Amino acid sequence: MAEQASLGVAVAFLAGLLSFLSPCVLPLVPSYVGFLTGLTLDEMPGRRRTALIHAVLFVAGFTLIFLVLGASATALGRSLNYHKVWLTRAGGILIIFFGLICLGVIKAGILQAERRVHLERKPVGYLGSLLVGIAFGAGWTPCIGPILGGILGLASAADTLGRGLALLGAYSAGLAVPFLAAAWAVDGFLEWFKKFRPYLPWVMRASGILLIVVGILLLTGEFTRLAAWLQRLTPAGLVERL
Repeated sequence: MAEQASLGVAVAFLAGLLSFLSPCVLPLVPSYVGFLTGLTLDEMPGRRRTALIHAVLFVAGFTLIFLVLGASATALGRSLNYHKVWLTRAGGILIIFFGLICLGVIKAGILQAERRVHLERKPVGYLGSLLVGIAFGAGWTPCIGPILGGILGLASAADTLGRGLALLGAYSAGLAVPFLAAAWAVDGFLEWFKKFRPYLPWVMRASGILLIVVGILLLTGEFTRLAAWLQRLTPAGLVERL
């Protein structure tokens, strides 16, 4: 079970990173940082500490929402523990469904319609950045919806509440770490983004493939076997340190 949990956390972190790189999050990062700090792009490099504090509070806001969602999904899964096998299979089907949405094979207006809370003016101060993060997490964006939904499906199959929270914590970290890096070095981020822009459509395709693979593994019961196989490939010295 520990091996399965570790693999799930790795998948969740990768999903969070893909969410950050998605076409409806990545291009908006400089605007988010500017909105949170009240600084122009020219002012940000000279006030990195201020930008980073606001970014940390924004990240804390959406992480809180994701953890609540993860706890709810896990609690629901545990309440249906008697039907654990079927619940895991249903979770696999749901994750495959979200993967097909990311690939554009299935059009789901409910998930692809933007629900993000629009704020014309950010609430004042550092508390405002926390509140905007909560609004971002609660609203989801068209790209994050299917990917986050897939991780929630994985959390619903978790054996314990702690493992469900770990999955959403890892997802939040995958989304948060590059956002914090961008807030700290927004000028370098803009240069990198110009080079990365042509690859944005491939990010959603990669997200879809990742979700479909995970869904198939859950549906067939191979997810646990894969985790155990990967555990055996890990050097013993590294395993002892983890």
